[in-house]
Amino acid sequence: MANLTIVNVDDEYPALQLVRQYCDQIEGIDLLESFQDPGTALDYLAKNRVDLVILDINMPGMNGVELLQQLPYNPLCIFLTLETQYAVRAFELDVVHYLVKPVDFDTFKKAIHKAKDLLQFKNSMHNKNEQEDFIVFKSNYIMNKVFLKDILWIQGFGEYIVLITPFKKYMILDRMSNFEEKFQNFGFIRIHKSYIVLSSHINSYDSNNVYLKGGDKLPLGRTYKSFVKEHLS
Repeated sequence: MANLTIVNVDDEYPALQLVRQYCDQIEGIDLLESFQDPGTALDYLAKNRVDLVILDINMPGMNGVELLQQLPYNPLCIFLTLETQYAVRAFELDVVHYLVKPVDFDTFKKAIHKAKDLLQFKNSMHNKNEQEDFIVFKSNYIMNKVFLKDILWIQGFGEYIVLITPFKKYMILDRMSNFEEKFQNFGFIRIHKSYIVLSSHINSYDSNNVYLKGGDKLPLGRTYKSFVKEHLS
């Protein structure tokens, strides 16, 4: 797997130096550039795609949230800042982590590894095609391989999803919308705001529930009834 590529943006030079020192101690990552000026950083990032940006928030001219929103693509992001009031906004932007200065090396390293795991999972999903009917992901610090046909349903919990198979449950850092978008062509359909089901496992449905062939019952959301009817007819 290729190294995780990183750009760091912070108007305080000592903070940039500390991040570089930390990055030098972590294998499998490349800190490509460090910027004190957010405008210069935006110009660079608009022309050069990277996997992860580490951003301060309170910077002159443009804060970290504004910089992230102006990028033409969606890299992973870790906010590293003195500010605490942007935590809710950071969650809305699906950032990997929100670190409050000063940050020790172990905490920083855990955030980087979280970003690496998320990128690996997203890449495994993105690279699937009709001939590749399985996904590989990390759950509970273990790499797992699961065939798509064995996934009975997916349940969403905020920034996490749980894959339910006849054999085991897997909790993964990802959102329902990402899974739905990438695997709808494999027969997965949304039946509720919190549930996605493999259509081949559906036995029947009524106005309130979907019944699976194995006997499980899942809720059927009102806004998804017509879609389920159309898909299964």
